[in-house]
Amino acid sequence: AQPYSGKRGCMECCLKCLGGIPYPSLIATILLYAGVALFCGCGHEALSGTVTILQNYFEVIRGPGDGLDVFTIIDIIKYVIYGIASAFFVYGILLMVEGFFTSGAIKDLYGDFKITTCGRCVSAWFIMLTYIFMLAWLGVTAFTSLPVFMYFNIWTICQNTTVLEGASLCLDPRQFGVVPIGEEKTVCVGSEKFYKMCESNELDMTFHLFVCALAGAGAAVIAMIHYLMVLSANWAYVKDACKMQKYEDCKSKEEQELHDIHSTRSKERLNAYT
Repeated sequence: AQPYSGKRGCMECCLKCLGGIPYPSLIATILLYAGVALFCGCGHEALSGTVTILQNYFEVIRGPGDGLDVFTIIDIIKYVIYGIASAFFVYGILLMVEGFFTSGAIKDLYGDFKITTCGRCVSAWFIMLTYIFMLAWLGVTAFTSLPVFMYFNIWTICQNTTVLEGASLCLDPRQFGVVPIGEEKTVCVGSEKFYKMCESNELDMTFHLFVCALAGAGAAVIAMIHYLMVLSANWAYVKDACKMQKYEDCKSKEEQELHDIHSTRSKERLNAYT
């Protein structure tokens, strides 16, 4: 019977530990990591593909010196992507830890705990910060949709080359602010560069990488909304627990006062009797 008892105790311990995991926060964290990884990885490679397309088919060259051209902007965006990946890796861990300490399951694991003013301030701070990050990711999603729209137009033109035979249609990067107005870097339908670009893997791969980056940004927005719901629920729990804690403190204080009064009267009666 001893091995069975040990096995049962181990199983109960495992079930208790699994019950202490804040699953809503865990799901939101997984979704956030997946979205950020998809956005950062695919976005980085899509930007590298954009550089290749501009250099090979539009003959755009990097400007001399430290001038702000399209290649410098792409390098800056890449560094921003590195920062986003690092920052949200840390932020996901912080939100997961916050979910552990404010969930009801952790209370069952480690017994009753005191709700402090610092804990309530931390929960409120995370709600505000997550709301700001949600708005930021909405902006990132809108910004990522621009290259998707641009590459979709180019990709559609390449897919309909037979229909466009004889049409005087040109792709001009000046329309998108990629090159200065004074530089003419056009690729027209029917030219050798146009067919090479359409037949190359760079265009198709870059377009689909931007689509995946857009999907990753959308997943990050959904994760932020999920986090907001979880944090709001945790805030409501902390608020109710704080009220209950104040009620228990007042109740115990009143009981202590009644006990002191009863003890005092008993002593007075005993003294009067003696």
